[in-house]
Amino acid sequence: MAKELNENTTFNLSLKTLGGIAALIFTLVSMWFVLQADIAEAKELPAPLPPDVTRMEFDMKDQLIRQTIMTTQKDVEEVKEDMKRIEEKLDKLIEKRR
Repeated sequence: MAKELNENTTFNLSLKTLGGIAALIFTLVSMWFVLQADIAEAKELPAPLPPDVTRMEFDMKDQLIRQTIMTTQKDVEEVKEDMKRIEEKLDKLIEKRR
């Protein structure tokens, strides 16, 4: 019971369906023109500014920060050693007073 398509075949569309198809086509065409206008505007904009920080400057600052951290770590270790020595001296003084 398959239907054949030939020159006598007809199909019906309601006005509601035709209106929906027209609205869809209108929407797509207007989106296309808006997109083309945005592309044209973007082409006219000035080129982006170069970055404020160059790669070399970033690397130098990074190296400086890492060096500072290492120096601080050494200083903290020295302070810890000094604290141990001070604690030992205090312990000796306390023992002498007893």
